[in-house]
Amino acid sequence: MASPPNAPPTTWPKNAWYVACTPDEIAEKPLGRRICGERLVLYRGQGGRAFALEDFCPHRGAPLSLGSVRDGDLVCGYHGLTLGCDGKAVSMPGQRVGGFPGVRAFPVLERYGFIWVWPGEADLADPARLHPLPWAESPDWAYGGGLYHIQCDYRLMVDNLMDLTHETYVHASSIGQKEIDEAPVTTRLDGETVVTSRFMEKISAPPFWRMALGGAGLPEDAPVDRWQICRFSLPSHVMIEVGVALEGHGGYQAPADKKAASIVVDFITPETETSHWYFWGMARSFAVGDAALTDTIRQGQGKIFSEDLQILEQQQQNLLRHPERRLLKLNIDAGGVRSRMLIDKAIAAEQVPVPVDA
Repeated sequence: MASPPNAPPTTWPKNAWYVACTPDEIAEKPLGRRICGERLVLYRGQGGRAFALEDFCPHRGAPLSLGSVRDGDLVCGYHGLTLGCDGKAVSMPGQRVGGFPGVRAFPVLERYGFIWVWPGEADLADPARLHPLPWAESPDWAYGGGLYHIQCDYRLMVDNLMDLTHETYVHASSIGQKEIDEAPVTTRLDGETVVTSRFMEKISAPPFWRMALGGAGLPEDAPVDRWQICRFSLPSHVMIEVGVALEGHGGYQAPADKKAASIVVDFITPETETSHWYFWGMARSFAVGDAALTDTIRQGQGKIFSEDLQILEQQQQNLLRHPERRLLKLNIDAGGVRSRMLIDKAIAAEQVPVPVDA
């Protein structure tokens, strides 16, 4: 079913899987989170499964996320109305609840170390449409990450990640270097994926990558070949293959013992028109058993992304102050522009008017 006539336009596709939270966020109590404009409560219910309901008690409108879980059911923290995982009333002290209205239940998946929610039409929620993450199920990879709540349009983060030229300036002390500006960028469409690539040869590794080389047991000061391959896929995911290899061993194609290779993981979940949840991390294929290195990389990456956060939030405020100004589109913006085109196409497909019976 498409959107009804005269429905307000949205800036995100709804018929898609978005990361809602990590398992630890609902380990002890319900979690309230707004996703694609919908206020949800996420919790562990029957059998320890993750569920998501509308965060609204049908009794007096209190947020269900302020309640608790009892015997797998969600109990409102205001007057004790108990709801099942399907959103229907189960019981309430001193009351008959058979005629109580229910609340909306949202499709949920738990996979790859994340809790995913489908904020659109439930009958279209197909697990096969979940973004594949083969590294998340492989013992040959290690992962560490975090979460930022960022006050800007989620598409500004997509723009940021699909054009890494900003690293030279925003991340000068960690991953930035002048060679990023100098290396040519190519952008292409691979099916429903936008791919932006940049390769740098025979350069010095910046501080973050010197640390990674050391973690991989390689000389930190050796000349390297470096690569950045950004892949955007709907609804708002960006996976970035990054790494450095000892110079002269094939760069991106170098054998595993000659490089430090990783995937920067970016799940960008819209909250409102001007805010989003940013689940970030790095999956790596070297020194996978080194927990201390995972911690070091997580801390370093967290600092890098906090620098993006400051820029993006200030950018959003400028755009709100000057809505009449048109932004420039340069060749380095091609990845972000094409990604937005895919987003707009997906939104348009959901906005087809519903036929009205004669």
